[in-house]
Amino acid sequence: MSTTTVQTAAEADRPAAPPRRVRGRGERSLPASLASHGILVLASVIALFPVAWLVFLSLGPDKDDYLHPAGIWDKMTLDNYTYVLRETSFFDWLKSSLIVSLGTTVIGVLVAATTGYAVSRMRFPGYKKFMWVLLVTQMFPVAVLMVPMYQILSELRLIDSYLGLVLVYCSTAVPYCAWLLKGYFDTIPFEIDEAGRVDGLTPFGTFARLILPLAKPGLAVAAFYSFITAFGEVAFATTFMLDDQKYTLAVGLQSFVSEHDAQRNLMAATAVLIAIPVSAFFYLVQKNLVTGLTAGGTKG
Repeated sequence: MSTTTVQTAAEADRPAAPPRRVRGRGERSLPASLASHGILVLASVIALFPVAWLVFLSLGPDKDDYLHPAGIWDKMTLDNYTYVLRETSFFDWLKSSLIVSLGTTVIGVLVAATTGYAVSRMRFPGYKKFMWVLLVTQMFPVAVLMVPMYQILSELRLIDSYLGLVLVYCSTAVPYCAWLLKGYFDTIPFEIDEAGRVDGLTPFGTFARLILPLAKPGLAVAAFYSFITAFGEVAFATTFMLDDQKYTLAVGLQSFVSEHDAQRNLMAATAVLIAIPVSAFFYLVQKNLVTGLTAGGTKG
């Protein structure tokens, strides 16, 4: 047997080397994965730090603790929250904020949805100009709108009323939400409307029974925007609400600041309590929020 034959047999008995693994499309290498996770962790820390800092300051018993935050560790207390809940009109402010915010959400989304659907499906004279007019209304600053709105509400006897404030907030929320929902309705096939009419549904019946269930993500985004717009607004609420029992939370927060003093510890505790309803509302709509934010931009 020759040497060549022996070497060939030995090579045949040797186990074959495993094939080199080829990285699939979209699969990152280990350094790239670590870098991306590191960036995400850093971004999360930057986003959460103001919230954590606010909660930390709310545990300081003295109004000047924000100047020396290191001293809070030795005297943390929940007295600020107790004072806000028991000694202030916090629950009246919360009631007013929820009435105004939920009213703005319901009325604003209803008007914006019907407006967006009409412009998306119907071709009436001036429908394009109508949407641009809605967009132009967003260009005026609050200071310019304050006086004419006050005069209108005064003539309608809606000063110091929840309905008046809801209508003012709807004038801000409806134009944006109408544009948002119009873009989302454009992504829903027109054949669904035709099928509804073949089945005998009226245009409104088609809209309510077929289109709205498919537009839940877009409606969730519009509802979230309307709620946040009304919940955190200060200028209109300060001007149009005269009774301190009807102040919203954003306006009530200003009561801790006077010309010569600022109770920053109570402001921090109130701000933390204010964030709870918004967080709860966000939790309710979070499933559809991302889908609605992205889907409306695919067609327009």
